[in-house]
Amino acid sequence: MAWQNSQNRLLFLFEYTTVRYVGTDNKKIGLLYRIFQLTIMGYLIGWVFFKNKGYQVKDDTIESSVVTKVKGVARVNTTDSNLWGPEDYVFPSQGENFLSIATNFIETPNQKLGIKTGVCLETHNGTCEIYGWCPTEIRKNPDPATIVREAENFTLYIRNFVRFSRFNFSTSNVPNENRTLYLKHCSYDEHFHPYCPIFRLGDIVNKTGHKFEEMAKRGASIGVLIEWLCDLDKDSDCRPRYSFVCLDKVTFDFRFARYSTDAAGQRQRTFYKVFGIHLDIMVCGTARRFCIIPTIVNIASAVTLMGSYICDIMLLYAMKKRTVYTESKLDRMTTYVTEALGLSKQLHQI
Repeated sequence: MAWQNSQNRLLFLFEYTTVRYVGTDNKKIGLLYRIFQLTIMGYLIGWVFFKNKGYQVKDDTIESSVVTKVKGVARVNTTDSNLWGPEDYVFPSQGENFLSIATNFIETPNQKLGIKTGVCLETHNGTCEIYGWCPTEIRKNPDPATIVREAENFTLYIRNFVRFSRFNFSTSNVPNENRTLYLKHCSYDEHFHPYCPIFRLGDIVNKTGHKFEEMAKRGASIGVLIEWLCDLDKDSDCRPRYSFVCLDKVTFDFRFARYSTDAAGQRQRTFYKVFGIHLDIMVCGTARRFCIIPTIVNIASAVTLMGSYICDIMLLYAMKKRTVYTESKLDRMTTYVTEALGLSKQLHQI
């Protein structure tokens, strides 16, 4: 007896219930139903698939490496030299994803080490002599006359390697075919050469909405954004987009010194307070590829929404003749329950 009761409890696992549909000759409800279906189809095709690429999976965890190189020479009037190359005005010189290019400077020449005497001088507000570089740093506002004007035509080469690990896909912003010839003749232009990785410094500044001379005088910080939007279902649709933004235009300066020995063999240095344009190269991106699972999920969700639930609600609660539909539905439910009970008794008898 207990075994038979257990079997009866498990019978529901093998039951199948059908849905009974009833046609309604109501033009308003029919029109509402078709409009609702078309809306769901438009949402599925236009928003889910076309706009949001709902048939693809994405990987927005980008692995990136950046190498930079600056070219150009400039005439300057300093104690050490009258010509600067990249090794003189680029800091740091290793070619990383951030760099500073000197565009103005204040020079304190011929500093030598003074001797620490310990003598306090009353004529100098009670200050004491210490061991340090003399004369001390010249403190004044940056002079437009010392702006490195040739810096506007310096060129910045950016090579960016990216990888999307989910798809095991790697690429670079430098084309593999005819690379040497292409880089020799191209310069970035958003209309004619939007994928060229060589940028003129003056153009970068102009893209931020500022003038080069204004930034060169006191320095500034600029962000270079490289954005990758890759559709891996299309072989050629994985190229970077460049944009430029001014992060801080108040001032950007740093200090460094160049050391030498005078005719007497005494060590000396030329001290520089440098104003420059700091470039911070930031990389972001997303890669997408077709996947059957999100495609099926989105289609199934839309098909489910295309049911007549809203129309049923309108029939049962919003229409003037809703009592007719309500009574009809109750009758159908009663008939369905009666038939189901009868079928159940027949199955038990078998």
